[in-house]
Amino acid sequence: MSAPADDDAKLDPESLVIIAHATRPRGLKGEVVADLLTDFPERFAGLARLFAVPPSGEPWLIELEHHWFQKGRVVLKFVGFDTIEAAAGLVGHDFAVPESESVALTEDEYYDWELEGCKVSLVTGQQVGVVKSVMRTGGVHLLVVANADQRDALIPMAGSIIVAIDTANKLITVDPPEGLLDL
Repeated sequence: MSAPADDDAKLDPESLVIIAHATRPRGLKGEVVADLLTDFPERFAGLARLFAVPPSGEPWLIELEHHWFQKGRVVLKFVGFDTIEAAAGLVGHDFAVPESESVALTEDEYYDWELEGCKVSLVTGQQVGVVKSVMRTGGVHLLVVANADQRDALIPMAGSIIVAIDTANKLITVDPPEGLLDL
């Protein structure tokens, strides 16, 4: 159960979107408890297969038998994983779908993975750095941007600061208030 299902099941790990992470086995029937890593947990209802992404190694296709939610997590049962020992073998794996199966967002909404790696420049054309991650603060999200000095700049994702986001060309244009990038 720990090898690719078939040659067609292999996929570039860079084109996968991780939606859950296995933390522990549950019960005696091969179920695994996973942390939800998606803002759209309802997406599990339409899934028959996922890619299992081991901590190291190739992703492989795995068939989802059923799932349910429990205390903010998802419990997953996969075909062929029928014992606690089999489920324990999945602990540490991420579960993913291809980018092409991502939930469609409205205009001006982006997945974190779409923003990560984007070059950030000022409206003047001066380069600021590259987006490392998106920090969720409970308020306005912040772009964590590594600059040439390897210092992180925190840029609020406010409409008054973010001028343009071009995910196709991996470019974000910003017009920050004076001093923001010096913090």
